[in-house]
Parts: sequence; C-alpha cells; structure tokens
Amino acid sequence: MQYELQQQMITIKLREMKRLLIYTGLLLAVLIGLTSCYKDIIKPELAVDPDGPPQQVSFANDLAPLFNSSCALAGCHVAGSHKPYLTTNESYIQIVNGGFVNTSLPKKSILYINVFGEMAQYMPSQANRQKVYDWIRNGAPNN
Repeated sequence: MQYELQQQMITIKLREMKRLLIYTGLLLAVLIGLTSCYKDIIKPELAVDPDGPPQQVSFANDLAPLFNSSCALAGCHVAGSHKPYLTTNESYIQIVNGGFVNTSLPKKSILYINVFGEMAQYMPSQANRQKVYDWIRNGAPNN
C-alpha cells in the first residue's frame, strides 16, 4: 500500500513537472515571438513635382549654410580654388555676379546643371537640390 501511494505521488509530481515545463516552454516561445518581430519600415520621399510651384527659399537661411557645409570645403569652393567661392560671406555675390544663375531659364543655369549633375554627390538630398532650383526660379533673391 505504501508502495502504491509512493507511485501515485511520483506520478502526480511528474504530471506537475510536465505541466510546468509545457507552460514555461509556451511562455518562452511567446516571449521570443514577441521580441523578434521587427519590421523595417522605409518611407519613400513623397513624390514632388520639381517643376511645380516653387517653394519660398531664403538664401541666407537655407542656401548659404548648405553651400558652406557641403561645398565650401578645403580644395573645393573656397577662395583661391574652384569658382564660385561658396563661403557664407561671399557666396551670393559669386553665384549671381559670376553668371552661374539664369533666372529666365533656371534649368540652363550653371548652378542648376552642376547641383543636379556632377556635384549631386556632394549634395545628396533631393530636397536640398530642389531648394536651389526653387531659389533660382524665384529670381535668385538675396534674402
């Protein structure tokens, strides 16, 4: 009788251990499943018509800092190197008086051709290149 009672106790303990292992395994599987769900969300830039109405662009606030950080680097568009010199204090005069802007035909501007052509790698953002184009289309104001 005592032997049967011991067998029953062992059987009950084994069932409890199996149940505990199953619940632990299920909990672990759920936790792994929840923490491993990762989706890489890539939002494309909104399609904007580059020839749509031009946005207002300030040369002093938008373009001068952009030219200074992207173009006015040692050996590039600084005094004594490639024209136009695009340091903050002289970039507007160099661009406008140097014949780099054609407000009548903006896409024929040397600045436009370079920014969208061979120099595009130095200004990789389409939004920044669009600012240059819109500034030319707005008449290249010194604002």
